[in-house]
Amino acid sequence: MKALVYTEPFRFAYTDVPEPALGPGDVLVEVKACGICGSDVHGYTGKTGRRLPPLIMGHEAAGVVAEAGPEAGPWEAGRRVCFDSTVYCNACPACRAGAYNRCRSRQVLGVSIPGAKRHGAFARYVALPGYALHAMPEELSFVQAALLEPVSIGVHAVARGAVGPGHTVLVIGAGTIGLFVIQAARLAGAARIIASDTRPSRLALARALGADAAVHVGPGGADLDAVVAEQTGGAGVDVVFEVVGVSETVGQAVRAARTGGRVVLVGNLTPEVGLRVQEVISKELTLAGSYASSGEYARCIGLAASGAVRVDPLVSEVLPLSEGQRAFDRLHAAEEDLVKIVLEP
Repeated sequence: MKALVYTEPFRFAYTDVPEPALGPGDVLVEVKACGICGSDVHGYTGKTGRRLPPLIMGHEAAGVVAEAGPEAGPWEAGRRVCFDSTVYCNACPACRAGAYNRCRSRQVLGVSIPGAKRHGAFARYVALPGYALHAMPEELSFVQAALLEPVSIGVHAVARGAVGPGHTVLVIGAGTIGLFVIQAARLAGAARIIASDTRPSRLALARALGADAAVHVGPGGADLDAVVAEQTGGAGVDVVFEVVGVSETVGQAVRAARTGGRVVLVGNLTPEVGLRVQEVISKELTLAGSYASSGEYARCIGLAASGAVRVDPLVSEVLPLSEGQRAFDRLHAAEEDLVKIVLEP
């Protein structure tokens, strides 16, 4: 089968590889669409340690059942399906509690770390356990369904932030996940949502998708601390979502939160950041991490199919898988107003 294989930093090969082996509980899915995640783009630089070559990346996908193992469940050939990216054991204490993203032996499609590799969906076929699949409603196209995984990450983050009616929310970083956090926060009842980003085009999208205020930060931009103070009468916001993952924006998140507020760390760009511990303590902030999703994926199918969460505005381009190298290079260069590129094998 054809696949886009990550071979070394900044390099892919569009080449023939063997089809995935199918275990008794696995389903072979013919991939129809797979989105390029920001973590894939960071990974292809070779700097994250989570994309060790050779590897087939890709974890935001949807397709059609090609074949099912005898213990995979009732997944007949031709069934339209989508799937979460986390493969878990279903047996450890975390899995038994429904916290699948905390599974001690979890794997993620398209991720390779020392001791664990699972090829992903930038290929004609991908194999995964039958329990990970979800039937796709006819209202969703394959391209739309390829964005369900980041939708679920945004919904999970909002749950971790315990956003409720009347809350003021700040979302730092209006990329794919930030834009879905904005929509999920609105659905959760947030009364006012402020978004910040360095790119005006993304802030325009943030406003279109539910943000009440959009703050352009960075060189020549606004002072986010001053804007938050003005918007909240100096009190700070109830819940801050940091969706970048660098020291500067984590610092902004801590400063922006009100006394007794919550800061949810979603961004994962750098492994270590600075933190003003004294401010976290003196303001009695609740600091929470948010990783992937944990059971929200099924709900997100309905949210996207009904239009309660809008995915189409985030799709910048749909390209054939053979153009994957160029697509990654363009996203990494960040010279265009691109949010999500979806590849079709």
